[in-house]
Amino acid sequence: MKINVERGAFLKALNHVQSVVERRNTIPILSNVMIEAAKGQLKLTATDLDIEIVESLPADVLRNGAATAPAHMLYDIVRKLPEGAQVQAELLTAEGGRLAVSAGHSRFELACLPKEDFPQMAAGALPHRFRLAADELKRVIDKTRFAISTEETRFYLNGIYLHATKEDKARALRAVATDGHRLARFELDMPDGAGDMPGVIVPRKTVTELRRLLDDADGAIEISLSDTKIQFGFGGLELTSKLIDGTFPDYQRVIPSGNDKVLSVESKEFAQSVDRVSTISADKTRAVKLNIGKDKVTLSVVNPESGTATEELGATYSASPIEIGFNARYLLDVTGQIEGKDVRFLLSDAGSPTIIEDTEDSRTLYVLMPMRV
Repeated sequence: MKINVERGAFLKALNHVQSVVERRNTIPILSNVMIEAAKGQLKLTATDLDIEIVESLPADVLRNGAATAPAHMLYDIVRKLPEGAQVQAELLTAEGGRLAVSAGHSRFELACLPKEDFPQMAAGALPHRFRLAADELKRVIDKTRFAISTEETRFYLNGIYLHATKEDKARALRAVATDGHRLARFELDMPDGAGDMPGVIVPRKTVTELRRLLDDADGAIEISLSDTKIQFGFGGLELTSKLIDGTFPDYQRVIPSGNDKVLSVESKEFAQSVDRVSTISADKTRAVKLNIGKDKVTLSVVNPESGTATEELGATYSASPIEIGFNARYLLDVTGQIEGKDVRFLLSDAGSPTIIEDTEDSRTLYVLMPMRV
């Protein structure tokens, strides 16, 4: 194998694929990226056995072939080469051997592992296919991923549940994430081809990798899936991932329907107040108490070790007064996703779940469990 490739394009592709590679691996070959050269194309593949990223880019292929090289080291080398340089990569000997990487006066030789040892991740048949605009897919992720559980024992909550729904004859594609303390739901109009898709749980790491890749994407994203795998394709790049093999709980049961106390408050102002009063607590998970009365809300935090903090905000509220506590971090996560000027809280009592809505985005809904204060 022998190729010439422009440093900028090579670096971008390496950046995309190398991040899926774990820093510590018990299987040495998983630390490497597979490099394949043929027909004027350079194909890079990296995997951790659960996720595989493949990216193709144009290159001057002088000799066809394939090699595997340490992913993070190769990325660091190319990153430190001069901008605009032409990078030459050549496999010096077959059967593993060494990969020579050179540009200008710089030359590196990297130890390779046999390409035959590199695992191939078979996607299998992916019968359900649809397209989403890159910006829409970003919104799906941003609006929900903060609520993904990190608790490994409840593995079926360690991802975003993507599924088709039908309510009042309106069909929608819905994304839901919950960790048992808060729930985030976002929906969009049903894309063509998604109506018969099974409900799938996309793992947290896949969501993180995909979101990072979407920063360099525009136009439509091709999504293909089966009961066990999902694939995202755009701009010469394919991310294939296993899905979480589990049943997502019936989240509809935790969305309350009788919350009749409505509090409306300016979103940014509210978030800044929560951030300020929570400074007094030893950590951001301490409860912030909301004392809600006629057209005002008083936020307070009590920390027995360091003191107290209170702040009063103007609001729109006409129901009976209520005191309720929430995790400060969770309040900030939710308000960070509110795009409209105001945020609306639908409350019942101090011990029941609260619905939080964006007044200018009916597609988003959040549910937050209160804390004892």
